[in-house]
Amino acid sequence: MTDAARHDEALTDRSLLAGRAYKSGRDLLARQSLYQWQSPRHDLPGLVAEQLRRVRGTVVDVGCGNGKFIRRLREFRPDLRLLGLDISEGILAEVPGPVAVADVARLPLPDGGANALLALHMLYHAEDIPRAVAELGRALAEGGTVIASTNSERDKAELDELWQRASGDILGRERGPSRISLSARFSLEEAPSLLGAVFGTVGVLELPGTITVTDPAPVIAHMASYQAWADRCGVPFDAMIQRAEEIVSQRIEKQGRFEITCLGGLLVCRR
Repeated sequence: MTDAARHDEALTDRSLLAGRAYKSGRDLLARQSLYQWQSPRHDLPGLVAEQLRRVRGTVVDVGCGNGKFIRRLREFRPDLRLLGLDISEGILAEVPGPVAVADVARLPLPDGGANALLALHMLYHAEDIPRAVAELGRALAEGGTVIASTNSERDKAELDELWQRASGDILGRERGPSRISLSARFSLEEAPSLLGAVFGTVGVLELPGTITVTDPAPVIAHMASYQAWADRCGVPFDAMIQRAEEIVSQRIEKQGRFEITCLGGLLVCRR
């Protein structure tokens, strides 16, 4: 099996995703929390709500995770009928109902059953991405909206470098193996063409920013949230995380800060 095939297998393994990576909301929250230190700050739930301002009826959050977006919509759009879907029963325990265990490739919805669907930072976990996009199209009502999100291929390059340097130090070589890249299978650069195969209009809202920290803790918590995929990297995880913390601490002591360049985006799809 090639490295690319192993990478794809790790990102789409349902038992790993539901049983470890998203068994609870802990690791997802650690990844989300890093953005507290980003400038400019982007209110993703608020941006999604704004894109749905003309939508009425049923909104389905596919791969809803810990319910971050559902909570905001419940607060600001009580008129909507909201449904959260995820492959992990464990993480759904944290989400205000109604919720259901479901896969994006087989949505428990009739044709045209949703006025809007959200697929936020999750399509890279679909085993067959074109099939998942087609399924979103099947379930979308005429005139409806699909909002997807993902990150650029260039997003958080500093964390990729940190991972390889720390793992290389543990293994006694210049650079260690790359970390699992969640966005690699559905990047901001590739997403418009994948979505455009089903939806007539795909608008891209880029969300650049720089994360600046003066304490290594949020960076290390973000890196540690990848532990579910650690065995795919071939390096002792705890030792690598400890080494990464040393590197970040040294950078902060020398430069006063540690910076991470971010580029994510929303993709707004309409018929």
